[in-house]
Amino acid sequence: MTERFDAAYYRRFYGRRPVHNRRQVAHLAEGVVSFASWWRIPIRSVLDVGAGKGYWRDGLAATRSRVKYHGIDASQYACNRFGHQLADIAVWRPRRKYDLVVCQSVLQYLDDRDAAKAIGVLGMACQGLLVFDAPTIADRDTVIDQSNTDLDVYWRTGNWYRKRLTTVFMEIGAGIWLSRECAAALFELERAR
Repeated sequence: MTERFDAAYYRRFYGRRPVHNRRQVAHLAEGVVSFASWWRIPIRSVLDVGAGKGYWRDGLAATRSRVKYHGIDASQYACNRFGHQLADIAVWRPRRKYDLVVCQSVLQYLDDRDAAKAIGVLGMACQGLLVFDAPTIADRDTVIDQSNTDLDVYWRTGNWYRKRLTTVFMEIGAGIWLSRECAAALFELERAR
């Protein structure tokens, strides 16, 4: 059986016209860490779920060299090529908690049962902030460049994700969620709901 997330997949979706490039992810990483600093949430450790080409690792290394980074991915190719731990987020169990967990464009590849289990794992792994996104039905219909996006995924509503995420996280906004375990005090208008 051919691995779905092989070299051809990476050439197709991370080649000449990636949805997000290394520079954009570095900007996002710096922005998230800066917000964490504003909220007095120290970022000393990062778990990158579906780490792919390691853009978060590279972005953090450029300005936050003391941050301990751990990347996991379900792709044997990505793990071999980019140095991550091979892991399926639906069944993986973290050995520790992380100050920042990143899970971008991963859960749409899992069926409902495994995606819900994966959200539980994200909750177990996170003691600070979660950066989360997954393309939704509304995104597919209004935002996504369908010529450059893998459309062979499980399409769900944003509410499907929110319902499950809010059991362990509080939505801040812009794809950033606060672990319910975190003692950070955010003003009411800094939170999404």
